[in-house]
Order: sequence, then structure tokens, then C-alpha cells
Amino acid sequence: MIDLYTWGTPNGRKVSIMLEETGLDYTTHPIHIGKDEQFAPDFLKVSPNNKIPAIVDNETGLSLMESGAILLYLGRKTGKFLPAGEGEDYWRVMEWLMWQMGGIGPFLGQAHHFLHFNPGKAPYAEERYGKEARRLYGVLDKRLEAAGDYVAGDYSVADMAIWPWIARFEWQEIDLGDFPRVKDWYVRIAERAAVQRGYKVPDESAEIPMP
Repeated sequence: MIDLYTWGTPNGRKVSIMLEETGLDYTTHPIHIGKDEQFAPDFLKVSPNNKIPAIVDNETGLSLMESGAILLYLGRKTGKFLPAGEGEDYWRVMEWLMWQMGGIGPFLGQAHHFLHFNPGKAPYAEERYGKEARRLYGVLDKRLEAAGDYVAGDYSVADMAIWPWIARFEWQEIDLGDFPRVKDWYVRIAERAAVQRGYKVPDESAEIPMP
């Protein structure tokens, strides 16, 4: 049994989607970041950086923070959505997972802050992060042109890491029609039953935005 500490953010949804895809049993502990619950001492014991998501694997006693580390752990634990060994297919998944962690997450997060939550307050920042969002979408579109249905061959933790950030395309002022391969990939993943279930964790009322 996995204890999942999460909220309805792109990083949180990466892990709930992975848990649904793998079929692991888990219990959800909502951490309401709007109420600063991430700073509670009990949560700090699980996630020293005061960020969601975090997990505790009750079979092993291991606790983990950082969504990328959690995806890799669950992939290794279940043997699913992460290639075995260290061949080219493994490193291709790692490449695009790290691209999400180093690019998509940080820069689209800044786009959310300036374009969605604070419009008009910092024109330079809005322009900078808006342009970078479009550049990153372009990179993803070209990658999918080369790779096919998914970013690293088969559906993997790399897709699960990237997809929840693209699900906020409206916050980033992105028209998915400008990136047709991204749009097709996004819809393809959105139609997966496990993704639909994982998106609703911990808020059952959440609906996947569709282009």
C-alpha cells in the first residue's frame, strides 16, 4: 500500500496517474497548498522540501518526495512504463523525463504565475515566459513528429510527467491547434481511463480540459 500526499497540480497528477496506470493500491492524503498545509510538521517528515507530491511505501517503509524520483521508483517497483536495463530505450525515457523536470515544469510554472495569476503586473516576464512556453511546445511537437504516438517510443513515465503540464495549456495562453502533434498526443493520453481517474485525485470534480 502506498500513501500518496498530493494536491491537484501538474506535479501531483503525475504520480496519481502513474499509480492508476500501474494498479497499485494507494491511499490519498490531500495536502491543501492554498491553506499552507504543506508546511505542517507531520508533512515535513515525509517531504523535507514542503512540496507535493510525496509518497510512503508501506511495504518497504521508504518515503520519497520529488515527482520525477517517485515516477522512477514506481516504474522500478512495478516493472511498468519504464524500460528495464540501461539500453537506448531506457535513456530515451530518461532524456524526456529530465526535459520535463528541467524545462516544461519550471518554465510553464512561471508562465502560470505571470500569465494566469498576475496578468498585467510584469509585461517583460509575461513576454519572456509566454515565448518560452511556445518554444517548449514547439520542441515537443517536433519530437512527436519523429517519435510517433509518444515521446520516447512506448507510453512511459516521460509522457506521464509532461502531460499534466500540457493540461494547463489555457493558463499558458497556448492554442493547441498551433501544435497539431502535441494536440493529438494530448487527446490520446486524455482518453486513457487511468489518466481520467488520476486527474481527479484528490478532487473528484476536476475535469480534463479538452481543446
